[in-house]
Amino acid sequence: MITKEQAQKLVGKVLSFSTFPECDISIGSSERASIRFALNGITTSGFTVSHFMSITSVKDGQIGNTQIDEFDDVSLREAVKRTETLARLSPPNPEREDSLEPQKYADIENYVQSTATARNQVMIPHVRAIVEGAKASGLVAAGFFERAATSSAIANKKGNFGYGRTTDAHLSTTIRNSDGSSSGWASQPAVRIEDIDGEAMGKTAIEKCLKWKNPKRLEPGKYTVVLEPTAVGDLVQLMGFNMLARSAEEGRSFLSKKGGGTLLGEKLFPEGITLRTDPRNKLYSVLPWGGGGRGGAAGMPAGNVTWIETGVVKNLYYDRYYARKAGKESTPFPSNLVLDGGTKSQAELIAGVERGLLVTRFWYIRSVNQQTVQYTGLTRDGLFLIEDGKVTGPAMNFRFNESPVRMLQNTIAMGKPVRVRGGEGQGMIAPPIVVKDFPFTSISEAV
Repeated sequence: MITKEQAQKLVGKVLSFSTFPECDISIGSSERASIRFALNGITTSGFTVSHFMSITSVKDGQIGNTQIDEFDDVSLREAVKRTETLARLSPPNPEREDSLEPQKYADIENYVQSTATARNQVMIPHVRAIVEGAKASGLVAAGFFERAATSSAIANKKGNFGYGRTTDAHLSTTIRNSDGSSSGWASQPAVRIEDIDGEAMGKTAIEKCLKWKNPKRLEPGKYTVVLEPTAVGDLVQLMGFNMLARSAEEGRSFLSKKGGGTLLGEKLFPEGITLRTDPRNKLYSVLPWGGGGRGGAAGMPAGNVTWIETGVVKNLYYDRYYARKAGKESTPFPSNLVLDGGTKSQAELIAGVERGLLVTRFWYIRSVNQQTVQYTGLTRDGLFLIEDGKVTGPAMNFRFNESPVRMLQNTIAMGKPVRVRGGEGQGMIAPPIVVKDFPFTSISEAV
């Protein structure tokens, strides 16, 4: 991976080739080791090393950008020249913000050497435990185990420079019976690869698969649900992208107030709902600056922000452009989310439900209504009926139509938070929760 000293040297070369008033540089490198398994055996063992550089040149609001993966002097010089040529051909961007002045980045590095150097001898025992457990139960295992180490740098002509490293690991598995009619799933992300427990994950997925035989067909409708942490993260992460001040003030958001203005400062959720950005949480390994793009958010120092506190909307996301326009302070993008919870276990939450459904996770989630943050999708890999505080049997999968906003508004109990992985990036930290009146609109025949 690229070291801090190497990054500084590359930055110096690029800036020496620049003739425009502004030049922004982003450098990234990664090393990844992975194992893919299917049909109770390893199918692929991978190891990749990659690096890239993004160069952006700006003059009079005109912007040119290119990305390269060769760092010799000729390639760097040609790349800078290309961005300046592209800029001259581009119309000015009225929302372009000037390059950042030198920033002070916090020391939040959570880089774990054991994760950064782990290879097959560390990863295979976890895969073996899952596969052997599946075989012993007459089932078929598939999954993916990856660990990654990255280094990144940002810089510009004004003298701003930042450097950071991250490590992360993630193991997931799907267990099915021989005819594919039943499925169970489990997943675990961790900064420290030692924290991943393949044997425990395998047992969870196997148990779900064995229990989801001959699922009962229930009528669509509104149910009380116990959502496992992954299911919670599947939806709440999507809400984070909708905490934007601009869309709220322009009337395009669930945070827009009828007649004008926003719902900032108003109580929209139950007392127990607190949603925060917390890059310093040791369950994360993140860079000391944020991304998010929109209006010049990239490169802003990462920091703690409380978006919702005990049910009250406390902050909205202001990118640099809109913050300047609105006379506000810009904020970090809503990533590295933490949904605070309680101390109860998932089993204790289930025990408190008279009749409902236990949801493992959601799948194939698609937007329905951007303003209300409504989504549709399917339950998958383990949906179970709860009766009198006990899981009594499997249920056929449902399609849902629900907003994470309404879901949190209908939350009546919360368990202990854990980190979950969904989609791209680091995922979030979420608890299992109990939600009333969760709408399932139709039966899904899929496993």
